[in-house]
Amino acid sequence: MTNTKIQIHLVFLQKVAPPPHTPSFFLPFHLQVADLYCLACELALCEDCLSDHEEHPKVPLSQALEQHRSSLQERLGIVQNRLPQLSDALSFVKEILQQLTNQRTSIEEDIQSSFEDLHKQLDVRKSVLLMELEVTYGLKQKVLQAQVDSLVRGEGDINATCTQTEEALAGEACVASLQVERELGERLAELASLGLPCQPEENDQLDLVMETDGLRKSIHNLGTIVTTSAVASQSEAMGIGLEQCIVGHPASVTIVTRDKSGGACKSGNAILSAEVFTPDGSIVDGEIVDHKNGTYEFVYTVPKEGNFSLALRLYDQHIKGSPFKLTVTRAYETEVEVGSSEGAKRRGKSPGQKKKGSKRASSALGTPRRKTQNPIEDDLIFRIGTKGRNKGEFTNLQGVAASSTGRILIADSNNQCVQIFSNEGEFKSRFGVRGRSPGQLQRPTGVAVHPSGDIIIADYDNKWVSIFSSDGKYKAKLGSGRLMGPKGVSVDQNGHVIVVDNKACTVFIFQLTGKLITKFGSRGNGDKQFAGPHFAAVNKNNEIIVTDFHNHSVKVFTPEGELVLKFGSNGEGNGQFNAPTGVAVDVNGNIIVADWGNSRIQVFDGSGSFLSYINTSADPLYGPQGLALTSDGHVVVADSGNHCFKVYRYLQ
Repeated sequence: MTNTKIQIHLVFLQKVAPPPHTPSFFLPFHLQVADLYCLACELALCEDCLSDHEEHPKVPLSQALEQHRSSLQERLGIVQNRLPQLSDALSFVKEILQQLTNQRTSIEEDIQSSFEDLHKQLDVRKSVLLMELEVTYGLKQKVLQAQVDSLVRGEGDINATCTQTEEALAGEACVASLQVERELGERLAELASLGLPCQPEENDQLDLVMETDGLRKSIHNLGTIVTTSAVASQSEAMGIGLEQCIVGHPASVTIVTRDKSGGACKSGNAILSAEVFTPDGSIVDGEIVDHKNGTYEFVYTVPKEGNFSLALRLYDQHIKGSPFKLTVTRAYETEVEVGSSEGAKRRGKSPGQKKKGSKRASSALGTPRRKTQNPIEDDLIFRIGTKGRNKGEFTNLQGVAASSTGRILIADSNNQCVQIFSNEGEFKSRFGVRGRSPGQLQRPTGVAVHPSGDIIIADYDNKWVSIFSSDGKYKAKLGSGRLMGPKGVSVDQNGHVIVVDNKACTVFIFQLTGKLITKFGSRGNGDKQFAGPHFAAVNKNNEIIVTDFHNHSVKVFTPEGELVLKFGSNGEGNGQFNAPTGVAVDVNGNIIVADWGNSRIQVFDGSGSFLSYINTSADPLYGPQGLALTSDGHVVVADSGNHCFKVYRYLQ
């Protein structure tokens, strides 16, 4: 028995379902040791099974097990590699959900606040009407009551005298009654000729005219919850402006928004942003036009040739294909005749280049420059910044403000913050947290300092203006629900906040409490119209000076919105603009304008006559944006394309 090999062969008469998740090669019904694996049937084989799989390809079971483990390990790795992506997606979606919740809370507060204000206004109007009613009634009642009193007295006198007379006549006539009767006669004569107010001296009309139908209709339609179902992953762009454009010429791109299933969205109001930038940073925003049908047009102008990128984002996410590669070239150029004083005339002057005869003179507008080792002299005192996200670094800086306390404030748009420096360029502080909730910044483009010390920030993407304390603590917001794309802010001499709404092509004037005082402007090229207005300044007459970007002009208005002055046209000559941006006013009323497309700074007198340039030749500007005058009398400008701000000499 010891030399006999015993095998036990069990035959199952009925197949029993295997345990869940059991691989196919663990399903044989034989208990002999399996040592082969059938590739065709994906089964482990013992010696008794070989005859049934004679023509099938087979490999050693150990090899099959190793391959299976290897395949399983590979699939495990693939799936595990998805975890960071899923984790990022989860965090991002949770962030969007939180922002949605925050927006809901914010809008709920706005609704409550708006309707409480309306209730207050209605209560005030109710009180005024009741007061008017009492005053009007009192005046009319006084007249009528005086008339009643007069008639009552007259009636009483007549009745009394008549009674006395009748009593006298009823008595016996005698010498003793003669005197009394004579007096009664005189009294009756007086009463007969007495002038009593028998005709009404007032009327009883008191009516109420309450035109409530229009008001009820307005209330019925008051307020709208605006949203879309558009998602970036399905939305797309088209147009020649995606690939190429000509220096100094407007180019356009059409964006079609779609929902998660790829269906075209039919309504507007989606939050889109667009930027044209070089490999080292952002250059220009351009203008986005909402056609209110789910499609949008981005119109932009690039001042310099070269290779650029065009980024189109929907709700802060790139749409399909974004960023796009963009080639900017020059149009066909013609030369003027040989011997011309200016030589070859060029379209699209390079940044910082100045036309002959426009060199800035040493005058009341600028201090004489000392001789230096620099072969090209200019008015630059210093520059601060490089591209980055740390303090003293910028990504698409836009608005600039200067305080009376010697501070320079920079709206660092793509870093979602405001950075503060001394007049000497020393970094002091920064504040700002990215987000769409009150107190957060999504795309700060304009900044101003209120006389109270509060810092006022135009937030283009959040569509409101935020107010912070001088140390960066959030206090309030204004314009929510009214503004479409605030770009620049300023403060007038009454402490009112001037907001330039780039997208709505309108200037709004608010109290610091948020109450709207007035607004003016619409889209167009008329005197009281704008095409992508950017920034504003206020002169000593409390007039509002606005740069009209796509109309290549500067316009001056009264606080009521009446046009006082307009100057500028499209071009490169003295007093001409290629899309003006930043603007400031000195104590003499001279107007300083950043000429974005021509990459220069021009100076005009209060009537709009060209005076000079600020010399920027040694370190040329590239797409200047906001501009301000510091408390020590220098010009500070956001050199957006060079990711820095620069301070220039300017003696007022």
